[in-house]
Amino acid sequence: MVSDTDSQLKALDEITRISKQVPYFMDKLALSGINNFNPVGLEIFQVNFGKLCNQACKHCHVNAGPSHTEIMDRRTMEYCLEAVNKHNIPVVDITGGAPEMNPNFRWFVKECRKLDKRVIVRCNLTIFFSGDEYNDLPVFFAENRVEVVASLPFYSADRTDRVRGKGVFDASVRGLQMLNANGYGRNGTGLVLNLVYNPSGAFLSAPQKQLEEEFKRELYKGYGIVFNNLYTMTNMPVSRFLDYLMRSDNYVAYIENLVNAFNPVAAMGAMCLNMISVNWDGYLYDCDFNQMLDLKVSQNRNNHISNFDAEFILNRNVKVSQHCYGCTAGAGSSCGGSTA
Repeated sequence: MVSDTDSQLKALDEITRISKQVPYFMDKLALSGINNFNPVGLEIFQVNFGKLCNQACKHCHVNAGPSHTEIMDRRTMEYCLEAVNKHNIPVVDITGGAPEMNPNFRWFVKECRKLDKRVIVRCNLTIFFSGDEYNDLPVFFAENRVEVVASLPFYSADRTDRVRGKGVFDASVRGLQMLNANGYGRNGTGLVLNLVYNPSGAFLSAPQKQLEEEFKRELYKGYGIVFNNLYTMTNMPVSRFLDYLMRSDNYVAYIENLVNAFNPVAAMGAMCLNMISVNWDGYLYDCDFNQMLDLKVSQNRNNHISNFDAEFILNRNVKVSQHCYGCTAGAGSSCGGSTA
């Protein structure tokens, strides 16, 4: 199992020697006429509240699960609030694990809203049924005008449960219905509910617009569920999905497919160019995929939220490796869906 960061980076680096079709990512950028892959702004402040989660999904790039103890403490959250306030960063994107399991989750959301930030919470939907303390989350989200991004592998029970476990689809449907009942996804409420789709195997997603139409039709027809947008995300060759690729002998073929689908337009819309990602321990990364590979923004004092330096962040060199082909293949992939 290639769970540690050194083994993952070694596996990603070796692919260039195994396959002549896979150049180093920076070389691919240069061959496409892209010689500058640096930040263009700082609009999104993504905060990973930790690896604690009520689920342990097969494709989870965070390697999250119920047994993890790594969670962000309140002092680190205070540093985050200071940074977004001082530097007028408009969007706070909260993720995990299941971020709602962090004991300071609700406090942090309220503090962000006091600062008039647009708050996004990445929710797995089944958290609503993981204890009495989570039952009222849809109400809390609505009261605080939180934008919910809910992950749903597919609009059928079979494909969803294969990725997430038996009964997850039914619980997810109930979760979506609870959000709808509180106004989410409905016209005129301003309460935004977006879904995220990841392919269930070693292949790229169908076009985002096509899948959105399918999801909207099937979820409404079968369960009366409505939502705003569907985001498609490529499965990144890190953590559990990298393990799957190597165990199933799909690794080389999958990376070659990503390289063959490389899109310069998608590359220039990559999420790392207008965001910063904060790990549960306060260290800073270009994205949460780089978190899983421990590719910090730097090795000096500017790599921690307690020493946040916006000028350094805006002028840094983005750290890349072969996994970056995942965000730049086809129509592109980001936390906000397609980029091209």
